[in-house]
Amino acid sequence: MKPEEFTDIRYEVEEDDHAVITIDRQERMNSFRGRTVDELISAFKHAWADHRVGAVILTAAGERAFCTGGDVKERAETGGYGETEWGTFEIERLHRIIRDIPKPVIAAVNGIAIGGGHVLHVLCDLTVACEEATFAQAGPRVGSFDAGFGSAYLARVVGEKRARQIWFLLDRYDAATAERWGLVNAVVPREQLLDTAREWARKIGTYSPTALRFLKHSFNADSDHLSGISHLAFDGLTQFAVSEEGMEGARAFAEKRPPDFRRFR
Repeated sequence: MKPEEFTDIRYEVEEDDHAVITIDRQERMNSFRGRTVDELISAFKHAWADHRVGAVILTAAGERAFCTGGDVKERAETGGYGETEWGTFEIERLHRIIRDIPKPVIAAVNGIAIGGGHVLHVLCDLTVACEEATFAQAGPRVGSFDAGFGSAYLARVVGEKRARQIWFLLDRYDAATAERWGLVNAVVPREQLLDTAREWARKIGTYSPTALRFLKHSFNADSDHLSGISHLAFDGLTQFAVSEEGMEGARAFAEKRPPDFRRFR
């Protein structure tokens, strides 16, 4: 898949220095379907192979949302996330490539980062957020979960109690709170968001790429065992998502009503 073929995202190399990957599904709050995930994986592969690129910025179009996770409306309508290049929904592979690409990845959060979108920014090496950004998980409300990097690794980032609070209460947290918890590295005015991310990327681009590669692998080594948990979790999620309980969350979201999970207790 070539960048000129992308429909759901944009990929650019700026100043022969860093790559900017922009999720662009504003009509769906920058949620991802199967094709979106395929394109994101392809974009990260292009950035990985391009010797001009020293760092990668992951952001989104518009001012409302960074990413709201999987397209729950499509899941409610079709039972899945649409056609994909290989016939499988490759979100777990996307998680791995964000961690494995031997170049720092900077999330520039321009709005709501919720559900699977929240997981994406957590997996990035650094996060800068605009002042209006909000953060939350949504899985148990819509019949989904992330029992791999999205929860266990989150606990490494913010601590066990905070991670359980995020996943069990499903409240939204503003950017200032996210910074205080160590969930983001910096909060800036919206008009400075991409400039800050680019400044970080340029700075990183002046450093030894080999040193950065070894440092990233070293940071990841301590939590790579979570990949095994992730494999188990996503296999389970595939089955759960099409169950009556899983579909109740998706249908309730699409119908804009509270879900009724009481009968599944």
